[in-house]
Amino acid sequence: MNPRPDARAVPWIPPSETEHLLREAALRGDFAEQVRVLAGAELFIGAPKAEVDAEPDDVYWRPQQVAKGLVVRQVLTRGMLPPWHPDWVFHQITLRWAAQFRWSDPRVLLAVNGGTPAQLLLPATPEHRAGWLRVYAEHGRGRDGRFTALRHGPLHGPLAFGLACGAPLAFGNGVPWNDVGTAYMGYTTILDTLRDGWDVTDRAGWRKELDALLDGRNSPPEPDFVLRVREELRTGRGGMPSADEWRETAAGHAQDLGAGPASVRHIEELVRRVLRYEARFRAEGLLPPEGRVRKTVAYDYGRAVNMARWGLSARFCTPPEAEQAIVHAGALARAAYGSWQDYSVGYALGRVLRFDGEEYGPYHEENVAAHRVLTEHEGSPWRNVPWR
Repeated sequence: MNPRPDARAVPWIPPSETEHLLREAALRGDFAEQVRVLAGAELFIGAPKAEVDAEPDDVYWRPQQVAKGLVVRQVLTRGMLPPWHPDWVFHQITLRWAAQFRWSDPRVLLAVNGGTPAQLLLPATPEHRAGWLRVYAEHGRGRDGRFTALRHGPLHGPLAFGLACGAPLAFGNGVPWNDVGTAYMGYTTILDTLRDGWDVTDRAGWRKELDALLDGRNSPPEPDFVLRVREELRTGRGGMPSADEWRETAAGHAQDLGAGPASVRHIEELVRRVLRYEARFRAEGLLPPEGRVRKTVAYDYGRAVNMARWGLSARFCTPPEAEQAIVHAGALARAAYGSWQDYSVGYALGRVLRFDGEEYGPYHEENVAAHRVLTEHEGSPWRNVPWR
């Protein structure tokens, strides 16, 4: 049912690691490995946008007749998704979901990437689907904390640089860092994320949040205020101020600007929190022994990149508009920081000050994991896209 590809044919370059692994398994005739790869893969089902908007909780996975009279249900892997279209969207599924779907006719096949060099046809009888479930239980894909890339995605230039600024969050979400295309995640998942996490339900709301991120207005201003005070002290004195001097000067500046007693106490405690986080960053290798964080606006810029990608996936904007925003975010980041290292710790500190509450929990752990992968993985944009 899945004849081995002709290795002598014109070479086909798989767009991502998933298609590469499926191709290699096909060349070996390793059916079991193909199923294992699918168990860990992102899978997508296409649908008209109007249909999904009308019934967002339903997935209509219709059988289709293809060559030689075969009847199949189609799915695509991430790298084989078609170009972005305003009226065509994608549900994201797993092999487990496909196995549990109502297959009323045992003659219908599962077609993965049908009609492409990455095509795979699988029988979907009850026995086969039980096997899919067993494989998924062992090799199923966890969404978070994966470094992935598309070989046909931007790898150099301003767009790649901007996308690389969004790589920490892309890594955390387990999506390719360099994909500006059809789907960030499933269409309804993105709509839910924007609605529940950002109160965004339409293009106007999306544009408002994107602009706030690009302007550095989404995160609170106090962290960069206290960091700026420290840099001014360091420049004026020719060396790093003591913790007490920094805290007292920041509090005094806040008072001069009209801050009340509660706000001044907040500034003093914020200085203490920054120092504790920086000590933790040094202990975990995010900062060198004498390193420090200079700004936290990276957290807004990195999320702006992903907001642009989310808007594209939600069909709130077009590819040129998303790409323009991503390039702009990258330019802002380059102007604010001097290296990927500086950018990374600025992003990390901005994130934990906003959400971690000194618990050193998932937000901090995800920062550490992303930093290590993006600074060490040989395919990381932070090692291949120059800062300057």
